[in-house]
Amino acid sequence: MQRGVKMEIQSLLDGLEGIFVPAGPSGAPSRGRLDTLPTGRNFFSVDNRSIPSPAAWTLGEKSAQAFVERYLQDHGDYPRRLGLSIWGTATMRTGGDDIAQAFALMGVRPIWSLGSQRVSDFEVIPSMLLNRPRVDVTLRVSGFFRDAFPNVIRLFDAAVQAVARYEEPGNSNTIREAVLSRQQELEDQGLSPEMAAQEASYRIFGSKPGEYGAGLNRLIENRTWDSADDLAEAYMKTGAYAYGQFKASGTAARAAFEQQLQGLDAVMQNQDNREHDILDSNSYYAFQGGMANATRSLSGKAPEIYHADHANPAMPKIRTLKEELAKVIRSRVLNPKWINAMREHGYKGAFEMAATVDYLFAYDATTDLIADYQYAQVSDALVLDAANQQFLREHNPAALEEMAERLLEAAQRGMWQAPGENGQALQDLLLEMDEAKETSGHVAQPAH
Repeated sequence: MQRGVKMEIQSLLDGLEGIFVPAGPSGAPSRGRLDTLPTGRNFFSVDNRSIPSPAAWTLGEKSAQAFVERYLQDHGDYPRRLGLSIWGTATMRTGGDDIAQAFALMGVRPIWSLGSQRVSDFEVIPSMLLNRPRVDVTLRVSGFFRDAFPNVIRLFDAAVQAVARYEEPGNSNTIREAVLSRQQELEDQGLSPEMAAQEASYRIFGSKPGEYGAGLNRLIENRTWDSADDLAEAYMKTGAYAYGQFKASGTAARAAFEQQLQGLDAVMQNQDNREHDILDSNSYYAFQGGMANATRSLSGKAPEIYHADHANPAMPKIRTLKEELAKVIRSRVLNPKWINAMREHGYKGAFEMAATVDYLFAYDATTDLIADYQYAQVSDALVLDAANQQFLREHNPAALEEMAERLLEAAQRGMWQAPGENGQALQDLLLEMDEAKETSGHVAQPAH
């Protein structure tokens, strides 16, 4: 570790001086990629023609089976339609866990060329060998994934087309049934058979070409939304562009996107390592929470929301999002060891606390999965605790103010339904801070 720290600093200085920086692979050491150590090298990514890798396929199969079993246990029936977010950074770290999982759920197996291990083709697995119905998977890809892995997008679209054409006995081919049914609806609306078939098979959606994000972050940060339906509209508007093999890949397809979202049984997000968690980044709530909220807004019923933990490739674990949020809140957000560690980082540590509260709030705004007692515990540990409040006042008073405002916003919006004494304490804190600023004429620096 010491060697890595020294190399990072020296390599940065060398790079700025125009001196050669040795190359090395990228990846997550916690996923067994010890070849990425030491850090401080000019890391290269992956050959996008090898996505998904054989190792990713092995994990994808296990994770797909674990998800099907968990859903079956929870609901007594097999999942038919799933929404899955795919990110480019995770794909680079894992070699394509997410896309492999999607293939496995659909009943499609990649074929690799000998020697190069590049994906050359795929085969459709007969449903009698799957021993379950195929899962109709809708992908919402990030802008970076769209730009870095266009070949994988084309491959997945080709797989969807192949399964839609694949005739087999019984009613296990949910993808074919859905495509044919939607195609007939579109033809009845006046579309040509060719265009109807193409639109009915759209399964990959993302931002408009050249744009990025899921559309929620700015609304949440600026508090410029009135209801969860406003957040759903932003998500759908931003992500309603279809991608695939067709010539107009990246074409606006709002109706097709809504058609897929409103029929989802479940929404799932994968996490490939334990070096971070879902309250560490605004991307998790924006993509996972955004998709679940859009489905609720369109169908009137919230889908089941799952979290797939791929930190141990040999044993992927499927939890509900509610279980995962409770786990993260208990193990990190309320953990005195984490809080004390953040204090060692002064201003930046205070920012991390405020960001965590923001992301917790945003997850609740999109999924309604944060309980009152969790809001109370977070406010007690990060804002109302005397020692931590003193730390925040000294190092980043704007972070303290922002956390108090965000928690009160949750109460005002009815998300934290019974704040009780905590709500009054937060109001008193903000009033006292406002009075102090007026008296001193001092304006706190931004938390970010």
